[in-house]
Amino acid sequence: MRTLIILTVLAVLVVASTCYESHESMESHEYLNPFINRRRANDFIQADMRLEAISRERIRERNKAPQERQREICEDYYPCELYAFRHGYPAAYRHYFARRRTK
Repeated sequence: MRTLIILTVLAVLVVASTCYESHESMESHEYLNPFINRRRANDFIQADMRLEAISRERIRERNKAPQERQREICEDYYPCELYAFRHGYPAAYRHYFARRRTK
């Protein structure tokens, strides 16, 4: 019983020492209002810059190099991807997807 009381007192002391809020934390202006409005939050990013970056990314997605398109096609087909690990993506694409000439 005595050890239980001592452990309880120690636990209360630990909780009190870790949960104590110092005066310094209350000096911060964020203590009363931790959130800022949207306009102030987005002031450092210009809207036209964001739109320009998005449009550039979309253009890059649209105009991919043929090798990149072939690699993506090959990555979607598991046997082609395994073949590519051994022989490379161009050879794997030719092996699985190249048009075969028929007479």
